[in-house]
Amino acid sequence: MDDCCEDAACGLDENQGRQKSALIIVLFINAVMFVVEITAGILANSTALLADSLDMLGDALVYSFSLYVIKRNDRWKAISALIKGGIMAAFGFFVLAQAVYKVIHPQTPVYETIGFIGFLALLANSFCLYILWRHRKDDINMRSVYICSRNDIFANTGVILAGAGVWFTNTQWPDLAIGLVIAFIVLRSSFHVIREAIKIYQK
Repeated sequence: MDDCCEDAACGLDENQGRQKSALIIVLFINAVMFVVEITAGILANSTALLADSLDMLGDALVYSFSLYVIKRNDRWKAISALIKGGIMAAFGFFVLAQAVYKVIHPQTPVYETIGFIGFLALLANSFCLYILWRHRKDDINMRSVYICSRNDIFANTGVILAGAGVWFTNTQWPDLAIGLVIAFIVLRSSFHVIREAIKIYQK
């Protein structure tokens, strides 16, 4: 009997199986961290934590779409990437609106909560990035997932810096600034994903 791994179709199925396992793990981690961060963000009155929590929710939705299209063709994967890009953009604009509200109604957030939750999120997303690293060049679907996870590392680091800045200045401005930076990163990445997805869809 021929070894299954000598067959290209079998190799593809195995890789798709690994993709599915990786996506299920990171989906679960991001869903849990969304609940943790949004709760902490509300209690601590932190724009940075709220921004990061919405990014976590966006990623969870992204991973859900990615699971759906694993065994579908490139057009379906491009459509999934377009949806992901749209979700990321929507959350980015939401954070911008939240920042405007905080400028009008300022309130100093709780820096201890910001720093601790930011560090917890950094550990969680570092693990997600480790899991997704091997799949970053598989296809548009997994590449867009990897980009989302990579951006999370920058965002989490920013949240930790926001906590330190609030502690040092005793004002909301470091937290607000980091929230805006996260929004910019999310928006920039969303435009990149959308642009690449459109190119693949039009082929």
